[in-house]
Amino acid sequence: MSDALSRTARTTKHVVETEFGVVASQHRLAAEAGAEILRAGGDVVDAAVACSFVVGVLEPWMSGPAGGGAAVHWRAATGEATAINFGMRSPKGLDIGHYPLSGEGKAADLFPWERVVDDRNVEGASAIAVPGTVDGLGQAHDRWGRMPWSDLLQPAIAHAREGMLVDWYAALMIASTARELSRDPDAAAMFLDDGTWPKGSGWTAIPENRLDQSRLAQSLEIIARGGPRAFHEGDLAQALAADVQAKGGSLSAADLAGYRAWTGPARRVPYRDAAFHVMPGLTAGPTFARAMEDLASRDLSTGPDAYAAYADALRRAYAERLGTMGDTGEVPEAPGCTTHFSAVDREGNMVAHTQTLLSIFGSRVVSPSTGFLMNNGIMWFDPEQGKPNSLGPDKACLMNVCPVVGETPDTRFALGASGGRKIVGAVTQLSSFIVDGGMSLEGAFHAPRIDVSGGAGVIADDTLPRDVFDRLARDAALQTTRRTVLPYAFACPAGVARRNGRNAGCTEIMSPWGDAVLEQPEEQQ
Repeated sequence: MSDALSRTARTTKHVVETEFGVVASQHRLAAEAGAEILRAGGDVVDAAVACSFVVGVLEPWMSGPAGGGAAVHWRAATGEATAINFGMRSPKGLDIGHYPLSGEGKAADLFPWERVVDDRNVEGASAIAVPGTVDGLGQAHDRWGRMPWSDLLQPAIAHAREGMLVDWYAALMIASTARELSRDPDAAAMFLDDGTWPKGSGWTAIPENRLDQSRLAQSLEIIARGGPRAFHEGDLAQALAADVQAKGGSLSAADLAGYRAWTGPARRVPYRDAAFHVMPGLTAGPTFARAMEDLASRDLSTGPDAYAAYADALRRAYAERLGTMGDTGEVPEAPGCTTHFSAVDREGNMVAHTQTLLSIFGSRVVSPSTGFLMNNGIMWFDPEQGKPNSLGPDKACLMNVCPVVGETPDTRFALGASGGRKIVGAVTQLSSFIVDGGMSLEGAFHAPRIDVSGGAGVIADDTLPRDVFDRLARDAALQTTRRTVLPYAFACPAGVARRNGRNAGCTEIMSPWGDAVLEQPEEQQ
């Protein structure tokens, strides 16, 4: 049965090249905050800190201070790529006996683990892991930041004081999870009217409804004054841990105080006459590396063969991931909760940064004392014991994040995406479009993609030519779908590129909020 979507509509995003810096984010106002920091003389890392906190306020269901993630930083002066892993961890006091299997089959969220009684690993305070985003940002700022930390949080504080505007897209996202949000009184108070009805506006009305994020603004002010460790230590951390434990979670103040992000060399992946710098460890970096190693020996000169090669390389890379890293499948209909932004400054320093709460709206729990929407990182673990990624106390979570910095003889680029296990496929294809296809950043982001997320079949953009469909169908069951606002069938990427001293940025063309913003003021563009 065909869908009801328009066949004549075309969506594009215009890409401008500039000698100044660029920030590309899933939320335009977050990108604007980062660009404003560049205008004030900040380093790309300063811009990343500002962008991260603003997007956590204005896209709260995707990420925030109470989540985790990873970033790859490129420093132009030294030619070094550094990885920062600020992924979540299970609390030290977590009791695996609190997560008995229900015997009711598979869970219904992102991963088809065996279902746990009351979905305790998926939703509620017992699903909350130790967050790491703020420490990861702090480590980057300590190493490369130019501007005072406090200045970088002021845009996020201002947005939180005003409260996020609930436009049609925000209303759609809130409505998609309203039933789950209603189970936590503090989440219901923040996102629902009368604790029941999704916030929003009428079909033809100009949006005026805003979230009350005043408590979040106060917490951000504490972090601005006290520095990044004020999230992990002191009164704010004590209050956050007490809130989680009062709701039945195991996160403790000692967990927060003991958290440290990992910083080290990015993994270099040679590829033809290019190279990629990716995350090592429990991320999608090794899966990306495996896919690119496979593609290096393939003929990608024709469209049908190239897409067939992408499908086969991703299928093999996922098979290796599933067999060795513990990520053993995903329910494709379940929406992930991640955001990605990329940035470059006028000196050519770059950052590819991905942060997440894991599921949409994370654990669907809000800490009343702090205003933070909490993650559900415990769901990353397999509740069955004896598996590569089995649940246990004080363990690192296996993430799907895949920030990448790539380089060819004349171009350097920073890419990443949101979209769960669709992320690595999108980043792999975009990287190949640029390196193998010689595409500009604009051309790569507008080119149709496929998705192979570990299942038996292939999902293809229905704007691809018929000969591509025929070639893909020879190897696997084929489905076609439109590229839409929701769901993002092919992930939601954001990237920047630099060539001959000129920078550009682009975001997923179907993302209604996503945009690349230039450091250069509009009147000078």
